[in-house]
Formats: sequence, structure tokens, C-alpha cells
Amino acid sequence: MEVILQAWEEFARTIEPPALTMDDVELRDHARQMLQVIAADLQTPQSDHQQVEKSKGNGPRTSRDTAAEVHAEARLQSGYTVEQLVSEYRAVRSSVLGLWAASAKTGMISDMGDVTRFNEAVDQALAESVARYAKMVKRSQNMFLAILGHDLRNPLGTVITGASVITRAIDIPSKYIVVATRIFNSGQRMTKLINDLIDFTRTHLGAGLPVRPKHADIGQLCTNVVDELRTFHPERVIRLSGPHTLYTRFDSDRIAQVLSNVIGNAIQYGAADGPVVVTLADEDDGIVITVNNPGPLIDARKLVSIFEPLVRLAREDAEEYPAHGSLGIGLFIAREIIHAHHGSIEVESAEGAGTTFTVKLPHP
Repeated sequence: MEVILQAWEEFARTIEPPALTMDDVELRDHARQMLQVIAADLQTPQSDHQQVEKSKGNGPRTSRDTAAEVHAEARLQSGYTVEQLVSEYRAVRSSVLGLWAASAKTGMISDMGDVTRFNEAVDQALAESVARYAKMVKRSQNMFLAILGHDLRNPLGTVITGASVITRAIDIPSKYIVVATRIFNSGQRMTKLINDLIDFTRTHLGAGLPVRPKHADIGQLCTNVVDELRTFHPERVIRLSGPHTLYTRFDSDRIAQVLSNVIGNAIQYGAADGPVVVTLADEDDGIVITVNNPGPLIDARKLVSIFEPLVRLAREDAEEYPAHGSLGIGLFIAREIIHAHHGSIEVESAEGAGTTFTVKLPHP
């Protein structure tokens, strides 16, 4: 044990800058426990089935954190990169196998099956460490985005309020009113991006998207959203058909967000010279809303991932709406909201028929 731990410690000290801030105890933090687990594994007889399952990564699991998982957390907090974390396991593997090979030369019997099981045990510990490291990094990134989005709301709200006050002024030149209007509209678009960002991080932090369904008129909601988008995009034709009044139970703000995201996607990626057609219908299995836009056929490989976060299907000829113009999470947010309503959202793309999104909300 001591010889192996010494090799581990000597290697860890070559990793800077984290090694400069840790003492000998911290440098060896969980190596001893992992080596004990590996040794116990080698001393435990295994059936053929257990060996097969272990080779597949289906070994027994416990609810407690393993030494490898705890080790990964400590290394992340100490500033180690994932490459440095992996190199530690390479070092301990090299040390053990080197000592093993040296002992074999002295005449000690060496079982190659044990060598294989040792490598499997190291690989299992490495996989646990990397998985925990990646999980913590992803969580910290999402937390950063959530804090960033939240903290941007206040200064952005001040900008929007100031621009709104200027647009209502009657004692300043009209050219300043035009500038203030542009600031106000840009601020509103930034607010939508921030709200999508916060919703995205909320889903990835495990909180989920909260919905508060109430009895309301979804027909009027569709009219309001379409009218709003017509104002923002006066150059585009957006048609709405269906009942003007249709009461059901849903979260008005959230469904408005879904419609805005889906119709906005149709405006952004559809043919500029074709209409965006929104249809509302009351069917036997629920409320159905479709959004169709003409345009080129979307490749099936891209279509299957269209609801995944950060996937952007920008048109090659898009000048007004380039790929960097959105975060690529609008459709992901729409899907999460519809699922929270126990509904479904699907997309189809066909040559000559364009792309159609279909949203279904079950009857209460």
C-alpha cells in the first residue's frame, strides 16, 4: 500500500497549480480507499455471470457515494482538470502493474485473471470519477447561467422602462422617439432570451418548469400572440384560423411562451415570401394547435434533434436571422412546457408542404 501511495503522491505533486495548495494527506485523500476496494474485489470469487456483467459496467451499485466519486469532487474543488484526474488513474495503474511485473520476475506466481480484474476495477473507478466530475461541472455551469440570467433582469428592466418613458414623451424630436422604440423592442427580445435561459437552467437543475393551469380562453390567447408577432414582424404574413373563443384549462403565460417560440421559429427558418399559418382546433382527444411554414425540407437527421437544447437549424441563406441570433433553446422550452401540461408536441417536414409543428393539449 505505502509504495503505491507514494507513487500516487509523487505524481500528484507534478500537477500544478492544485498540488501547491495541498498537503500529503490531501494528495492521498481517497487513493487508499480505492486501493482497498480493488484489493477486496480481487479477493472475492466471481461467477462467470458476474464477470460478464462487470465487463458491461453492470456491477453492483449502492446508494452511498463511492471513493472514486468523492475523489472526483475533491479534485474538481481543488482545480484539477478532467485530463489531470484521468492521469492520476493512469499513474496508479502504471505503478501497480510495474510492481506486479517486478514481483513476477522474482518467481512469485501471477494470475493473469487477477491482472484483468485489476484493470476492470481501475476502469470502473475511473468511469465513476469522470461521471461525477462531468455531472458537477454541468451543474456548476447551469447554476452560473441561472444566476447570470437572473441578475441581468434588473438592469435590463431599467433600460426597457427608460425607453418606454422616452417613447411617450411629446417634447422631444421624433428621431429620438425612433431610437427609443428600437431600444425598447431590443430590450423585449433580450428579456425573452433571458427568460428562456432561466427556464433552460431550471430544467437542468432538476426543478422542472412550474405550470399553473387555470380555466381560460385559448382562442383569445392565440389571437393575442399572433397579433403581437405581427407587430414585431410587419414584413411577414401570419394567418390564424379556428374558433375565436375556446375555453380549456392551461397556464396562459406558459402556453403563450410556447406559441411565441414555435411561431417565432417558423418566421425565422421558414421561407421569407410564404405565410406562417396557425390553426386552432377542438378535437376529440384534446386541443390541437398547428403552425406551418413553407420552406425547404428539413433533413430527417436534424429533425429528430430539433427539440434538443442548443440545436439551431439556421438557413444557409439567412441574413436577417443568422445562426448566432438565438440560443437554440426555444423549442426545448416549448417541449418542456407542453410535457408539463401532459400534452405532446411533434414536427413534420415534407417536400412541398413545408414544416408543421403540432401541439396537443388534453381536455381537462
